[in-house]
Order: sequence, then C-alpha cells, then structure tokens
Amino acid sequence: MKKTIATLIAGLFATAAFAQAPTPAATTPAAAKVEAKVEAKVEAKVEAKQEKQAAKAEVKETKAAAKADVKEAKQAAKADVKEAKHDAKEAKREAKAEVKEAKADAKQAKAEHKATTVAAATK
Repeated sequence: MKKTIATLIAGLFATAAFAQAPTPAATTPAAAKVEAKVEAKVEAKVEAKQEKQAAKAEVKETKAAAKADVKEAKQAAKADVKEAKHDAKEAKREAKAEVKEAKADAKQAKAEHKATTVAAATK
C-alpha cells in the first residue's frame, strides 16, 4: 500500500511538473501586433537619428560656407583698402608735382617780369 501511494504521489508530481513546463512561444496575433509596434518604434528612432545627423551635417556645411564667405569678404576689403591707399599716395605725389611745377612757373614768370622791368628801366 505504501508503494502504491508513493507511485500515485510521484505521478502527481510528474504531471504537475509537466503541466508547468514552458510551452514553446507561439506567435499570437496580439504578440505579433506588439512586435510590429516595437519594430516601428525602433525604425522611427533610427530614422530620427539619421535625420538629426543629416541636419547636423547640413548645419556644418552651412557654417563652413559662411566662414569661407566671410574670409573672402575680408580679403576683398583688405585689397580695396590697399588699393585706396595706393591711389591716395599717387594723388599726393601728383599734387606735389603740380605744386612744384606751379612754383617753377611762378619763379620763371617772376624772373621774366624782373628781366622786362630791368630792360625797360635801362632803355
């Protein structure tokens, strides 16, 4: 009798253990929906990250182009200033030459006037 009871108890334990064993994961429609939602979220995150990286790259390009434009504008301004200084020096040189020429003309006119007055006085 003890053996029979022991066998029955062992059988109960065995069936209980078998009943609680995990069954292979069967894909149910609800699980498929959840999995699809998770995949969609992951794809959305990846897409958002790629868009963010593309935007960063575009901003970087724009900054580089703006920096190049500023550098070019500075160089053009420096060239303009240099040209203006050169023009000013040339104008100053020309003015000095004109003043020198005018002084020489005045000196010559004065000498001619003196010569005519001396010649008139000696006659």
